[in-house]
Amino acid sequence: QVQLVESGGGLVQAGGSLRLSCVASGRTFSRYAMGWFRQAPGKERVFVAAVSWSGGTTHYADSVKGRFTISRDNAKNTMYLQMNSLKPEDTAVYYCASDRRTYSYYSADAGLYDYWGQGTQVTVSS
Repeated sequence: QVQLVESGGGLVQAGGSLRLSCVASGRTFSRYAMGWFRQAPGKERVFVAAVSWSGGTTHYADSVKGRFTISRDNAKNTMYLQMNSLKPEDTAVYYCASDRRTYSYYSADAGLYDYWGQGTQVTVSS
């Protein structure tokens, strides 16, 4: 059974930083692209960032480009999201997800992800 477990969320002031982690188990992590999505209260879940199976290709939503960095360590079955210069509008529950396709580069389409974590809350105060 595939499991994704996020951690690292919390409360931070605007301008601060957080690093989220997502540990995967249950299938060969290194074969699958991974992504981060977020959902703010009363809004739909939206794409944040994605990384290819190898870690060599990344893709970001315009709203986080230049502030967030996605990475992965296939030896540790772990994906990361380094979030800098946080803004109040970054407040949301952040979810990690695993692409259903093997050896893909990345996708911003939530429908292409088949496993999701439980989410971790990020709150940015002004």
